[in-house]
Amino acid sequence: MMSGDHINTPTEDLEDLYENAPCGYLSLRPDGRIFKSNATLSGWIGFSQGELLGKKLHELLTTAGRMFYETHFSPLLRMQGFFNEVALDLVTKDGKKLPVLANAMERRDDAGNLLFIRVTIFLAAQRRRYERDLVDLRTAAEAAKREAIAAKVLAEAGLTEEQAVAELREQFIAVLGHDLRNPLASIGAGTRMLLKEELSERAQKIVALMQGSVSRMSGLIDNVLDFARGRLGGGIAVDLNAREPLELVLQQVVDELRVGSPSRLIETHFEITHKVYCDRARIGQLASNLLGNALAHGAADKPIQFVVSTTSEQLEMSVVNGGDPIPPEAMNRLFHPFFRGDVRDSPQGLGLGLHIASEIAKAHGGTLVVASSPIETRFTFQMPLRPGGEG
Repeated sequence: MMSGDHINTPTEDLEDLYENAPCGYLSLRPDGRIFKSNATLSGWIGFSQGELLGKKLHELLTTAGRMFYETHFSPLLRMQGFFNEVALDLVTKDGKKLPVLANAMERRDDAGNLLFIRVTIFLAAQRRRYERDLVDLRTAAEAAKREAIAAKVLAEAGLTEEQAVAELREQFIAVLGHDLRNPLASIGAGTRMLLKEELSERAQKIVALMQGSVSRMSGLIDNVLDFARGRLGGGIAVDLNAREPLELVLQQVVDELRVGSPSRLIETHFEITHKVYCDRARIGQLASNLLGNALAHGAADKPIQFVVSTTSEQLEMSVVNGGDPIPPEAMNRLFHPFFRGDVRDSPQGLGLGLHIASEIAKAHGGTLVVASSPIETRFTFQMPLRPGGEG
């Protein structure tokens, strides 16, 4: 039960959504100076919201960006009152360039007087990934339509009902996974709002469990979508680069799982001393799936060991848990989709996590293997530091 007298107002709720939106926001006075920004943008560029007050937008741009601002950005805004999808490079506090896409809209009163200008900013890489996902979904939908037509022809020729249902299932899960993302994001935002309230100790634990469920559900949706794309010919797409350290992503995965399973001990040892050319989001997904499997099937009274290291040639990741060994009859099917094992059945997943993990390993030119004994079960992922000769 909630304690204390304070209750969030609708204004406070909207403010939380504004501050933590997936895009950056700036509000400019008629003279072009910033009078409001959100926490998302501050996190991207390293300037606090207080430091941004009073600055002009062009002060955050590169030299080329300032020229573009004066010759295109500002005149276009004056002429039509808005602009869409303008590519710019922001300069972060430590002097790095941050490619973004910006939209802007003037806000005027009934008399036509300019009140302020709202600028919405998206990370260029984030936008490209969103657009790529839309293309993937369209491609998957087209492939599904073609397969549905073929399925109908085969069904009329004697295709069994079971095979027809399998075709329909693949189309259904692709749509289902996509439509679940929006309500899940709302639940996540709701838990953040609740944590701002004065909660009892029991309520705090409940909210923490909800956040863990949101994290686990997000992972399940990713697995469903990846499986659907793979079955429809899209495969696992990866963006291989070494722009950011891998350790930060892996630590975030561990932190999220610790929140969802506070009674379980996850011991980590990271020794990543070389650049790893990989898709960090995908490697994080692989690690999350392996750790989630260990939490679901490992002995609750024994710690899970998560070890990641590099040599001059490869990355190696191991997830180790205690408990009963994997039965020999299950080993050959462990990485098959929808396989959860009769003996080691668990309500924690769909039986896709290990399959998706193995597909991510293959996409990186690597391998994922398992060894299981009465002492421990160990999953080991290895990949070259530069898959396919990436430079």
